[in-house]
Amino acid sequence: MKVLYIGGTGEISYSCLHESSACGQHCTVFNRGRRSANLPPGTRQITGQMGDAAYAALARENFDVVCQFIAYSIPDVERDLAIFSGHCGQYVFISTASAYRKPPESFRITERVPLINPWWAYSRTKADMEAFLLRAHAENRLPVTIIRPSHTYRLNFPGTFVGGDHHAWRMLQGKPVISHGDGTSLWTYTHSDDFAVPFVRLLGHPKALGEAFHITTDTAYPWDELFRAVGRSLGVEPKLVHVPSDTLVRYNSDWAGPLLGDKTWSTLFDNSKCQALTGPYTKLTPLDEGLKRAADHFRAHKAYAPQPAVDALLDRIAEEQMRLGAEAGG
Repeated sequence: MKVLYIGGTGEISYSCLHESSACGQHCTVFNRGRRSANLPPGTRQITGQMGDAAYAALARENFDVVCQFIAYSIPDVERDLAIFSGHCGQYVFISTASAYRKPPESFRITERVPLINPWWAYSRTKADMEAFLLRAHAENRLPVTIIRPSHTYRLNFPGTFVGGDHHAWRMLQGKPVISHGDGTSLWTYTHSDDFAVPFVRLLGHPKALGEAFHITTDTAYPWDELFRAVGRSLGVEPKLVHVPSDTLVRYNSDWAGPLLGDKTWSTLFDNSKCQALTGPYTKLTPLDEGLKRAADHFRAHKAYAPQPAVDALLDRIAEEQMRLGAEAGG
Protein backbone atom coordinates (compact mmCIF):
# COMPACT_ATOMS: atom_id res chain seq x y z
CA MET A 1 0.00 0.00 0.00
CA LYS A 2 1.36 3.41 -1.03
CA VAL A 3 0.86 5.98 1.72
CA LEU A 4 1.58 9.71 1.53
CA TYR A 5 2.20 11.63 4.75
CA ILE A 6 1.75 15.38 4.36
CA GLY A 7 3.89 16.38 7.32
CA GLY A 8 5.51 13.27 8.73
CA THR A 9 7.91 14.76 11.27
CA GLY A 10 5.44 16.35 13.70
CA GLU A 11 4.46 15.42 17.23
CA ILE A 12 1.89 12.87 16.01
CA SER A 13 2.73 12.15 12.38
CA TYR A 14 6.30 11.01 13.11
CA SER A 15 5.08 8.04 15.16
CA CYS A 16 2.41 7.23 12.58
CA LEU A 17 4.98 7.26 9.79
CA HIS A 18 7.22 4.85 11.70
CA GLU A 19 4.29 2.54 12.45
CA SER A 20 3.30 2.57 8.77
CA SER A 21 6.82 1.64 7.74
CA ALA A 22 6.99 -1.13 10.35
CA CYS A 23 3.76 -2.56 8.90
CA GLY A 24 5.33 -2.77 5.44
CA GLN A 25 3.57 0.19 3.87
CA HIS A 26 5.47 2.13 1.18
CA CYS A 27 5.68 5.62 2.62
CA THR A 28 6.32 9.00 1.04
CA VAL A 29 6.67 12.20 3.07
CA PHE A 30 5.92 15.66 1.71
CA ASN A 31 7.12 18.57 3.84
CA ARG A 32 9.46 21.55 3.87
CA GLY A 33 12.47 19.42 4.82
CA ARG A 34 13.35 21.67 7.76
CA ARG A 35 13.45 19.04 10.48
CA SER A 36 16.31 16.62 10.93
CA ALA A 37 14.19 13.81 12.40
CA ASN A 38 15.30 10.38 11.23
CA LEU A 39 12.84 8.99 8.70
CA PRO A 40 12.30 5.22 8.55
CA PRO A 41 14.51 3.32 6.07
CA GLY A 42 13.00 3.28 2.61
CA THR A 43 10.91 6.41 3.14
CA ARG A 44 10.86 8.73 0.15
CA GLN A 45 10.91 12.43 0.96
CA ILE A 46 9.58 15.12 -1.37
CA THR A 47 10.40 18.68 -0.33
CA GLY A 48 8.10 21.57 -1.08
CA GLN A 49 5.31 23.83 0.13
CA MET A 50 1.63 23.02 0.13
CA GLY A 51 0.22 24.64 -2.97
CA ASP A 52 3.41 24.68 -5.06
CA ALA A 53 4.06 22.72 -8.27
CA ALA A 54 5.66 19.80 -6.41
CA TYR A 55 2.54 19.50 -4.27
CA ALA A 56 0.19 19.56 -7.25
CA ALA A 57 2.32 16.87 -8.91
CA LEU A 58 1.49 14.46 -6.07
CA ALA A 59 -1.79 13.68 -7.86
CA ARG A 60 0.16 11.75 -10.53
CA GLU A 61 1.38 9.33 -7.85
CA ASN A 62 -2.14 7.92 -7.27
CA PHE A 63 -1.49 7.06 -3.63
CA ASP A 64 -3.66 4.47 -1.94
CA VAL A 65 -3.83 6.70 1.14
CA VAL A 66 -3.12 10.42 1.67
CA CYS A 67 -2.68 11.46 5.33
CA GLN A 68 -3.15 15.22 5.75
CA PHE A 69 -1.64 16.37 9.06
CA ILE A 70 -1.03 20.07 8.36
CA ALA A 71 -4.24 21.52 6.89
CA TYR A 72 -5.76 24.28 9.01
CA SER A 73 -8.17 26.20 6.76
CA ILE A 74 -10.97 25.65 4.26
CA PRO A 75 -8.72 26.75 1.35
CA ASP A 76 -6.27 24.00 2.36
CA VAL A 77 -8.85 21.25 1.93
CA GLU A 78 -10.40 22.88 -1.14
CA ARG A 79 -6.97 22.67 -2.75
CA ASP A 80 -6.55 19.05 -1.64
CA LEU A 81 -9.93 18.14 -3.11
CA ALA A 82 -8.89 19.62 -6.44
CA ILE A 83 -5.56 17.75 -6.39
CA PHE A 84 -6.48 14.34 -4.98
CA SER A 85 -10.03 13.83 -6.25
CA GLY A 86 -9.84 10.69 -8.41
CA HIS A 87 -6.19 10.20 -7.42
CA CYS A 88 -6.29 8.45 -4.04
CA GLY A 89 -8.15 5.59 -2.41
CA GLN A 90 -8.52 7.28 0.98
CA TYR A 91 -7.94 10.83 2.19
CA VAL A 92 -7.33 10.93 5.95
CA PHE A 93 -7.87 14.33 7.52
CA ILE A 94 -6.46 15.09 10.96
CA SER A 95 -9.04 17.15 12.81
CA THR A 96 -9.27 17.70 16.58
CA ALA A 97 -11.29 16.33 19.47
CA SER A 98 -11.49 19.87 20.83
CA ALA A 99 -14.22 20.45 18.23
CA TYR A 100 -16.71 18.53 20.38
CA ARG A 101 -19.42 20.51 22.18
CA LYS A 102 -18.21 22.81 24.96
CA PRO A 103 -19.22 22.82 27.69
CA PRO A 104 -19.81 19.06 27.47
CA GLU A 105 -23.11 17.56 28.56
CA SER A 106 -21.26 14.42 29.68
CA PHE A 107 -17.60 13.77 30.43
CA ARG A 108 -17.84 10.55 28.35
CA ILE A 109 -17.26 11.56 24.73
CA THR A 110 -18.35 9.56 21.68
CA GLU A 111 -18.18 10.51 18.01
CA ARG A 112 -21.92 11.30 18.16
CA VAL A 113 -21.30 14.43 20.27
CA PRO A 114 -22.04 17.52 18.12
CA LEU A 115 -19.15 19.70 16.98
CA ILE A 116 -20.06 22.96 18.74
CA ASN A 117 -17.28 24.99 20.32
CA PRO A 118 -18.11 28.67 20.92
CA TRP A 119 -14.79 29.35 22.64
CA TRP A 120 -12.13 28.38 20.11
CA ALA A 121 -11.93 29.48 16.48
CA TYR A 122 -9.35 26.76 15.78
CA SER A 123 -11.86 24.06 16.72
CA ARG A 124 -14.69 25.65 14.75
CA THR A 125 -12.50 25.85 11.65
CA LYS A 126 -11.58 22.18 11.94
CA ALA A 127 -15.28 21.32 12.27
CA ASP A 128 -16.05 23.35 9.12
CA MET A 129 -13.27 21.54 7.28
CA GLU A 130 -14.72 18.19 8.35
CA ALA A 131 -18.14 19.20 7.02
CA PHE A 132 -16.64 20.28 3.69
CA LEU A 133 -14.75 17.00 3.29
CA LEU A 134 -17.70 14.80 4.28
CA ARG A 135 -19.83 16.58 1.69
CA ALA A 136 -17.16 15.81 -0.90
CA HIS A 137 -17.23 12.18 0.23
CA ALA A 138 -21.04 12.02 -0.06
CA GLU A 139 -20.76 13.42 -3.59
CA ASN A 140 -18.21 10.69 -4.49
CA ARG A 141 -15.54 13.30 -5.13
CA LEU A 142 -13.07 12.16 -2.45
CA PRO A 143 -13.05 9.08 -0.17
CA VAL A 144 -12.61 10.64 3.28
CA THR A 145 -11.80 9.45 6.80
CA ILE A 146 -11.74 11.92 9.71
CA ILE A 147 -9.40 11.40 12.69
CA ARG A 148 -9.78 13.49 15.86
CA PRO A 149 -6.79 13.38 18.20
CA SER A 150 -7.08 14.82 21.65
CA HIS A 151 -4.00 15.89 23.64
CA THR A 152 -1.29 13.75 22.02
CA TYR A 153 2.40 14.06 22.85
CA ARG A 154 5.81 12.70 21.93
CA LEU A 155 8.56 15.21 22.70
CA ASN A 156 6.54 18.02 24.28
CA PHE A 157 5.24 18.30 27.84
CA PRO A 158 1.50 18.80 28.47
CA GLY A 159 0.51 22.39 27.84
CA THR A 160 -2.57 24.22 29.04
CA PHE A 161 -3.07 27.89 28.21
CA VAL A 162 0.72 28.14 27.73
CA GLY A 163 3.06 25.55 26.29
CA GLY A 164 4.08 22.55 28.34
CA ASP A 165 7.77 23.32 27.97
CA HIS A 166 7.10 26.68 29.62
CA HIS A 167 5.57 24.86 32.58
CA ALA A 168 8.64 22.58 32.72
CA TRP A 169 11.01 25.56 32.57
CA ARG A 170 9.17 27.23 35.45
CA MET A 171 9.42 24.06 37.51
CA LEU A 172 13.17 23.92 36.98
CA GLN A 173 13.46 27.61 37.93
CA GLY A 174 11.58 26.96 41.17
CA LYS A 175 8.73 29.20 40.00
CA PRO A 176 5.06 28.45 40.74
CA VAL A 177 3.10 26.66 38.02
CA ILE A 178 -0.53 27.60 37.50
CA SER A 179 -2.96 24.70 37.46
CA HIS A 180 -6.33 25.86 36.17
CA GLY A 181 -9.39 25.31 38.31
CA ASP A 182 -8.61 23.31 41.44
CA GLY A 183 -6.42 20.84 39.55
CA THR A 184 -8.89 17.95 39.82
CA SER A 185 -10.60 18.02 36.40
CA LEU A 186 -9.77 14.87 34.44
CA TRP A 187 -7.76 15.00 31.25
CA THR A 188 -6.92 12.34 28.66
CA TYR A 189 -3.27 12.39 27.61
CA THR A 190 -2.10 10.06 24.82
CA HIS A 191 1.41 9.16 23.68
CA SER A 192 1.84 9.41 19.91
CA ASP A 193 3.20 5.83 19.74
CA ASP A 194 -0.11 4.63 21.20
CA PHE A 195 -2.08 6.80 18.78
CA ALA A 196 -0.12 5.45 15.81
CA VAL A 197 -1.14 1.80 16.10
CA PRO A 198 -4.92 2.19 15.59
CA PHE A 199 -4.32 5.06 13.17
CA VAL A 200 -2.31 2.86 10.82
CA ARG A 201 -4.86 0.04 11.11
CA LEU A 202 -7.50 2.42 9.74
CA LEU A 203 -5.44 3.14 6.62
CA GLY A 204 -6.95 1.33 3.66
CA HIS A 205 -9.83 -0.01 5.77
CA PRO A 206 -13.01 0.15 3.67
CA LYS A 207 -15.26 0.55 6.73
CA ALA A 208 -13.36 3.69 7.73
CA LEU A 209 -14.49 5.59 4.63
CA GLY A 210 -17.00 8.34 5.28
CA GLU A 211 -16.51 8.00 9.04
CA ALA A 212 -14.99 10.04 11.88
CA PHE A 213 -13.01 8.51 14.74
CA HIS A 214 -11.23 9.88 17.76
CA ILE A 215 -8.13 8.05 18.92
CA THR A 216 -7.07 8.44 22.55
CA THR A 217 -6.19 6.30 25.52
CA ASP A 218 -8.96 5.16 27.83
CA THR A 219 -7.33 6.75 30.90
CA ALA A 220 -7.77 10.22 32.35
CA TYR A 221 -5.62 12.03 34.93
CA PRO A 222 -6.29 14.99 37.22
CA TRP A 223 -4.33 17.99 36.00
CA ASP A 224 -2.37 18.22 39.24
CA GLU A 225 -1.20 14.63 38.73
CA LEU A 226 -0.07 15.45 35.19
CA PHE A 227 1.98 18.35 36.56
CA ARG A 228 3.42 16.18 39.32
CA ALA A 229 4.35 13.56 36.71
CA VAL A 230 6.18 16.23 34.72
CA GLY A 231 7.98 17.21 37.90
CA ARG A 232 9.00 13.58 38.53
CA SER A 233 10.45 13.37 35.02
CA LEU A 234 12.54 16.47 35.75
CA GLY A 235 13.47 15.53 39.31
CA VAL A 236 11.62 18.45 40.93
CA GLU A 237 8.46 18.95 42.97
CA PRO A 238 6.22 21.50 41.22
CA LYS A 239 4.85 24.42 43.22
CA LEU A 240 1.23 24.39 42.06
CA VAL A 241 -1.05 27.41 42.34
CA HIS A 242 -4.74 26.96 41.51
CA VAL A 243 -6.51 29.71 39.59
CA PRO A 244 -10.08 29.47 38.19
CA SER A 245 -10.22 29.26 34.40
CA ASP A 246 -12.58 32.25 34.22
CA THR A 247 -10.07 34.30 36.18
CA LEU A 248 -7.22 33.31 33.88
CA VAL A 249 -9.26 34.37 30.84
CA ARG A 250 -9.78 37.79 32.45
CA TYR A 251 -6.02 38.19 32.55
CA ASN A 252 -5.67 37.18 28.89
CA SER A 253 -8.67 36.67 26.62
CA ASP A 254 -6.56 34.59 24.20
CA TRP A 255 -6.59 31.82 26.82
CA ALA A 256 -10.35 31.29 26.40
CA GLY A 257 -9.85 28.85 23.52
CA PRO A 258 -7.41 26.40 25.11
CA LEU A 259 -9.15 26.62 28.51
CA LEU A 260 -12.92 27.12 28.10
CA GLY A 261 -12.78 25.62 24.61
CA ASP A 262 -10.83 22.54 25.71
CA LYS A 263 -8.87 21.85 28.89
CA THR A 264 -11.13 23.22 31.61
CA TRP A 265 -13.59 20.36 31.25
CA SER A 266 -13.16 16.76 32.41
CA THR A 267 -13.05 14.41 29.42
CA LEU A 268 -12.91 10.67 28.93
CA PHE A 269 -13.24 9.30 25.41
CA ASP A 270 -15.19 6.23 24.36
CA ASN A 271 -12.95 4.59 21.74
CA SER A 272 -15.25 1.66 20.98
CA LYS A 273 -16.05 2.87 17.45
CA CYS A 274 -12.39 2.86 16.45
CA GLN A 275 -11.60 -0.34 18.34
CA ALA A 276 -14.40 -2.16 16.52
CA LEU A 277 -12.27 -1.82 13.38
CA THR A 278 -8.74 -1.85 14.78
CA GLY A 279 -9.00 -4.16 17.78
CA PRO A 280 -8.40 -3.20 21.43
CA TYR A 281 -5.57 -0.89 22.40
CA THR A 282 -2.75 -2.79 24.10
CA LYS A 283 0.77 -2.12 25.39
CA LEU A 284 0.09 1.54 26.10
CA THR A 285 2.99 3.76 27.14
CA PRO A 286 3.01 4.39 30.92
CA LEU A 287 2.72 8.09 31.72
CA ASP A 288 6.04 8.31 33.59
CA GLU A 289 7.86 6.51 30.79
CA GLY A 290 6.47 8.81 28.11
CA LEU A 291 7.26 11.93 30.12
CA LYS A 292 10.80 10.70 30.81
CA ARG A 293 11.37 10.60 27.04
CA ALA A 294 10.05 14.16 26.79
CA ALA A 295 12.32 15.23 29.67
CA ASP A 296 15.36 13.62 28.02
CA HIS A 297 14.58 15.52 24.82
CA PHE A 298 13.99 18.75 26.72
CA ARG A 299 17.41 18.52 28.35
CA ALA A 300 19.29 17.32 25.27
CA HIS A 301 17.81 19.46 22.52
CA LYS A 302 16.24 22.59 23.94
CA ALA A 303 17.67 25.71 25.47
CA TYR A 304 14.20 26.92 26.35
CA ALA A 305 13.69 30.68 26.58
CA PRO A 306 10.16 31.81 27.46
CA GLN A 307 8.58 34.99 26.21
CA PRO A 308 9.41 37.52 28.95
CA ALA A 309 5.99 39.18 28.88
CA VAL A 310 4.13 35.87 29.23
CA ASP A 311 6.39 34.70 32.03
CA ALA A 312 6.02 37.99 33.86
CA LEU A 313 2.23 37.69 33.60
CA LEU A 314 2.36 34.16 35.04
CA ASP A 315 4.47 35.47 37.93
CA ARG A 316 1.94 38.23 38.56
CA ILE A 317 -1.07 35.88 38.47
CA ALA A 318 0.58 33.38 40.82
CA GLU A 319 1.62 36.13 43.24
CA GLU A 320 -1.83 37.73 43.29
CA GLN A 321 -3.56 34.39 43.78
CA MET A 322 -1.25 33.34 46.62
CA ARG A 323 -1.65 36.75 48.28
CA LEU A 324 -5.42 36.44 47.97
CA GLY A 325 -5.31 33.08 49.71
CA ALA A 326 -3.07 34.39 52.46
CA GLU A 327 -5.31 37.41 53.06
CA ALA A 328 -8.44 35.24 53.14
CA GLY A 329 -6.79 32.98 55.69
CA GLY A 330 -6.36 35.74 58.17
